[in-house]
Amino acid sequence: MLNMITYRPFWEFLKEKNISTYMLIYTYGVNSYTIDRLRHDKPLKTTTIDSLCNRLHCDITDIMEHVEDSVDEYTPQ
Repeated sequence: MLNMITYRPFWEFLKEKNISTYMLIYTYGVNSYTIDRLRHDKPLKTTTIDSLCNRLHCDITDIMEHVEDSVDEYTPQ
């Protein structure tokens, strides 16, 4: 099954801004648990995403994007 939400933009944003995971933890105060969840496209609370946006001064689209699943289970056949 394809993940519906991906954090690929987050890693691209970090690369563009030259922010390492070390800096995320020790400069921006991001928990290593959160970084692990981002790395593996695991669900995050909206409050966590909001906190990331505030700490990194970015938009939600810099952190995540929706990827449409190939089969929409809600669309009648």
